[in-house]
Amino acid sequence: MLPVVPTSLPIQSSLSLESKVLLPSSSLFILHLGANMSLLSDLINLNLSDTTEKIIAEYIWIGGSGMDIRSKARTLDRAVSDPKKLPKWNYDGSSTGQAPGEDREPIPTNKRYNAAKIFSHPDVAAEVPWYGIEQEYTLLQKDLKWPIGWPVGGYPGPQGPYYCGAGADKAFGRDVVDSHYKACLYAGINISGINGEVMPGQWEFQVGPSVGISAGDELWVARYILERITEIAGVVVSFDPKPIAGDWNGAGAHTNYSTKSMRNDGGYEVIKKAIGNLQLRHKEHIAAYGEGNERRLTGRHETADIHTFSWGVANRGASVRVGRDTEKAGKGYFEDRRPASNMDPYVVTSMIAETTILWKP
Repeated sequence: MLPVVPTSLPIQSSLSLESKVLLPSSSLFILHLGANMSLLSDLINLNLSDTTEKIIAEYIWIGGSGMDIRSKARTLDRAVSDPKKLPKWNYDGSSTGQAPGEDREPIPTNKRYNAAKIFSHPDVAAEVPWYGIEQEYTLLQKDLKWPIGWPVGGYPGPQGPYYCGAGADKAFGRDVVDSHYKACLYAGINISGINGEVMPGQWEFQVGPSVGISAGDELWVARYILERITEIAGVVVSFDPKPIAGDWNGAGAHTNYSTKSMRNDGGYEVIKKAIGNLQLRHKEHIAAYGEGNERRLTGRHETADIHTFSWGVANRGASVRVGRDTEKAGKGYFEDRRPASNMDPYVVTSMIAETTILWKP
């Protein structure tokens, strides 16, 4: 039930006082509600620079589950151009499933710490590793936890017309997707594109090319922005790798990767050697590539079987895919198609770099 709006609040309307008095009570309620929503919107969008140099800084971190993104805000006296100049701020780890409320070394859920060590290794830094991550996700109805655009308790038509589709009967949630796209560009995220996915209600955005640890940083912030936009829209974003069982595509985070040696002449041989290393460490990578991935990597719906490593040129059903253009040019990049949509990009990107650059079979 909607709350009753106090009648003492001003009504932003061109109606005269006399006409307001003659309105039915339901119409008057709507006017009051609209006035309050308009006022709230105005307050949210206040330009603080007109009255103060102070700014609001949003601090973001990853909670204990590894996927819950937390945040809190604080006031700073003036704008900060370099994040390194931001004051450090602690938080109650016991309330986020991470730690008792006391200072300690980097906690086990801090995957960025170990990733930073790998990316700062001289051999890795010299290869200037590039990443492009394809983040798939599903938009769910808030109360039902069922994909948006799907009939309540039922299913839409079979897959086929939804991938990169247009139209009210094919593309569900485009307003959320476009808002996220523009917000990421505004925030300086290196977002490179979006598209509707094979399963209706499922979408994808791409981050990259990004170098080293910045790939993980940018993907996490892009996820946070998506969480905030879906919060406003009243829908739920799911990163579950198989949100709907049955004959529906799952959600992944395909990770495109190249090194300086791969991008230079003769790079195709370097790519094949790197893929050979990935094959030898297949089990270790799968264990780190996301929870519930076994429900997605079945050998169907454009995936490879989770237990068997495979690679091929232009093969969407392989664990690792090499593009036709890369084969033709004899250099370029490859795509690891195994990571799940809920993977930690710090883990995946650093592990790929470690296995292909530092690890010696």
